[in-house]
Amino acid sequence: MKRTANAHWNGTLQAGQGEITTQSTVLNKTQYSFKTRFADGIGTNPEELLAAAHAGCFTMAVGAALTQAGFTPNDLTTDAILDLDMQALEVTGILLQLKGAAIDGVSEEQFKAIAEGAKANCIISKALSVPISLEVTYA
Repeated sequence: MKRTANAHWNGTLQAGQGEITTQSTVLNKTQYSFKTRFADGIGTNPEELLAAAHAGCFTMAVGAALTQAGFTPNDLTTDAILDLDMQALEVTGILLQLKGAAIDGVSEEQFKAIAEGAKANCIISKALSVPISLEVTYA
């Protein structure tokens, strides 16, 4: 299986503009620029997309792990907070903040253990070489 995306850029770093399109066309010529990446602008940026991909992958992995353990997942919500070191121009880590609705028969300790396993094993986590932290709220 292959997944594809396309990026187009025209112009200098600060004055230029680009567009990102995904295979599914959910993003279809979606604008990105210096402003959307390093300031406030309308559009997206690679770091935001990486955080979104990680949040989506991890949350699905938690749901899959709960299902494999014989439980029916309730509401799962993840915020992924990507840290970008502006001096070094590198991603220094991602914090996953998971909120899970209580599931009959699943203790908080079990839920946290399942979440840790999902953090280690989701496809996007495995593709990254930065530290990944996890905070879990389970109620």
